[in-house]
Amino acid sequence: MTRTGPDTAAEASPATPRTLRTPRAPRTPRAPRTSRALPPLAGAAGVLLLCASVALALTIGPADIRVPDAWSVVASHLGGSPSGLSPIRDGIVWELRLPRTLLAAVCGAGLAVCGAVMQSLLRNPLADPFVLGVSSGASAGAVAVVVLGVGGGLVSVTGGAFLGALCSFALVLLLSHTLGGSTDRVVLAGVAAMQLFSALTSFVVMTAADAETTRGVLFWLLGSLSGADWSDVGVCAAVLAGALLVCGGHARTLDAFAFGEDAAAALGVPVARTRLVLLSVTALLTAVLVSAAGAIGFVGLVLPHAVRALVGPGHARLLPLTALAGAVFLVWTDTLARTVLDPQEVPVGVVTSLIGVPAFVLVLYRTRRTR
Repeated sequence: MTRTGPDTAAEASPATPRTLRTPRAPRTPRAPRTSRALPPLAGAAGVLLLCASVALALTIGPADIRVPDAWSVVASHLGGSPSGLSPIRDGIVWELRLPRTLLAAVCGAGLAVCGAVMQSLLRNPLADPFVLGVSSGASAGAVAVVVLGVGGGLVSVTGGAFLGALCSFALVLLLSHTLGGSTDRVVLAGVAAMQLFSALTSFVVMTAADAETTRGVLFWLLGSLSGADWSDVGVCAAVLAGALLVCGGHARTLDAFAFGEDAAAALGVPVARTRLVLLSVTALLTAVLVSAAGAIGFVGLVLPHAVRALVGPGHARLLPLTALAGAVFLVWTDTLARTVLDPQEVPVGVVTSLIGVPAFVLVLYRTRRTR
């Protein structure tokens, strides 16, 4: 018997278009255009801010010098018409303020880039350019030249600091390789080298230096740009340019290191060789900067976190913007250090620490809120 009724009619009737309509796939949201335009705009703004900071820093000080005067001095020394200023004011701009300001920009950029690379390479948010003991080795080398007279006058303070930094880094590589070569071993070896050379520096200063020498050594150890000259600017700028090229070429590799060494190796990254290359480049750059300006702390620790919070973790954008931020930061920090207690000068490392600690706490607080 064939069953009839409303149910069979419903089964036999064609389904309405609404029941057979395939639901549309949700549209993938497009990235806002501002996210693509942010890095170029941020880079252009950073370059303009750096140029303006350098120009204004040249005018700050006891001598009455305006921005047009400073630019006319620079143009005259680059082959332009005479500036029209007195020889004293011309020398203040070209021989004193300009090399010091440019060295501050180079040191700030280099330390910030080294900090960003070290934090990603070691996967440690507290890593900075001095985690490998380079600053302690440089301090020991400088103290050996100044206090003990090592080198017999043939080695300058800068040269002694550079050799001490290289010795410290060589010790870190030897210890980390002996202990297994992993990331945590590199950090532990750096801490050991830092403590060793710091102890040697303190021992030499306490036993062999007089009061005046001790004061000068401590002032250098805290970071100072007062002795900047054009040779320091040229050497530091050349090493910084080379380091930026190497680190920028490894930007994708640094992105892979953010997921761990195993993930980077699975992506085809030669972990041991890449880590050795980047550690060597950052150590060399740090050694050159410390030998020229002393140990300036908190620049390489705070600024990478601040820039990373603004533009994200991608190193293709992070490294150049971090360099610009570090350059601007140290230009103004050094200007404050040489003018806040005029005629007395404050070590620039003291000012960076006084500014860096509250800034670092603020960055950590914002990071905690975001998470």
